[in-house]
Amino acid sequence: MILDGKQTSEKRLALLREKIEESGLYPRLATVLVGEDPASQLYVKMKHRACERVGIGSIAVDLPGTATTQEVLDTVHRLNEDPMIDGILVQLPLPPQVDTHSIIEAVSPEKDVDGFHPTNLGRLFSGSPVFSPCTPLGVMTLLAEYGINPAGRRAVVIGRSIDVGRPMAALLLNADATVTICHSKTQDLAAVTSGAEILVSAIGKARFVTPEMVGDGAIVIDIGTNYDENGKLCGDVDFDKVEWKTAGISPVPGGVGPMTIATLMENTFASARLRSCGPL
Repeated sequence: MILDGKQTSEKRLALLREKIEESGLYPRLATVLVGEDPASQLYVKMKHRACERVGIGSIAVDLPGTATTQEVLDTVHRLNEDPMIDGILVQLPLPPQVDTHSIIEAVSPEKDVDGFHPTNLGRLFSGSPVFSPCTPLGVMTLLAEYGINPAGRRAVVIGRSIDVGRPMAALLLNADATVTICHSKTQDLAAVTSGAEILVSAIGKARFVTPEMVGDGAIVIDIGTNYDENGKLCGDVDFDKVEWKTAGISPVPGGVGPMTIATLMENTFASARLRSCGPL
């Protein structure tokens, strides 16, 4: 079974557009892009395109690659104070001279539709999330779309980053899975991962997950976005060699990536509802 994130995201976006039209609200998302990294520019463009599709207004704030931490902070503070803005997304990574942690902490938790602010991460890890990071939450939506319930299952997450690996583990734990996080210091990695009923890779290494690391009948979620030695886009999982062992697997491209953008749109609408109507 291929877990088709492209198809699922299209379905979610169509439903979201209907919800926004029925709500009478006009959510607005602001993106902040520092520098001219081509990949970041592409990601931001895709997010604005998704906004147009579902009826979310969007503004783009582009700062030069030489911008200082204070200049980015000033931009974030201005957007925090703007009553017309419901969501703020600061595109990562930021240039090395900009203090990323300071910028993330400066975004108002009520407008933090990326789910990276310490307050929102704390809510997630306490089991009462408001805004969860878009990629892990998109994974949970994809699992639900295919009727895969994590409750009672052994789940293994490869990668412990604060934006993907750790919140992914928290969401699975909140869904009653038994969760193990693996990382660069994990001993005998294959022995741990091969016991997973749900295996999520967010390590960022091309085709790192090989057949001996995957148990028969596992659900494999590939969050990696990499390029191999031939410049071909691929995930963390060696898809062609692993697919036959799985009960379900997400491809790259067309798996988790589209779900991330759909979830960002859903978080932005949720922010608009909360700011307009209070908790629902």
